[in-house]
Amino acid sequence: MSLKEELQLNKDFSILPHEALLNIYYTATLLKKKAAQFFRGRGITDVQFNVLELLFHHGDKKGGLTQVELSQMLLVNRANITTLIDRMEKADLVLRNDLPGDRRYNIVRLTKHGKEMLKNIEDSYIEEVKKTMGTLKSAEMKTLVKILERIRENL
Repeated sequence: MSLKEELQLNKDFSILPHEALLNIYYTATLLKKKAAQFFRGRGITDVQFNVLELLFHHGDKKGGLTQVELSQMLLVNRANITTLIDRMEKADLVLRNDLPGDRRYNIVRLTKHGKEMLKNIEDSYIEEVKKTMGTLKSAEMKTLVKILERIRENL
């Protein structure tokens, strides 16, 4: 269904770049809503899940990631990452310690509970991702990735 039909607009878009941009934005909004719905029933947010994923898959060899590294990987500012980690620490998903040799930085690590939460959610998450993206062939997904990369380069 076209965006014009989904939004019940009564006339066509005046310029194609605007229609394309709104398609990206509208799709991202729907994906965000679907993610919130998926994670709500599991007692976690999509951003918290992303933190668990990053810590497990990218921080394991180092024993964790600094809050600065997490904020860069999640594309959020330092104030937001502090609040996020505070909540996750209260939920016993992560723990935070001073970085040895540099007390200005904290290293964030998964707790046992955080690892279990990730393990319990990850398989069903991957299945949801496959269902959501299943309408595209592998070559189309690769093309989509390249197109979105080009758009980001232009920003």
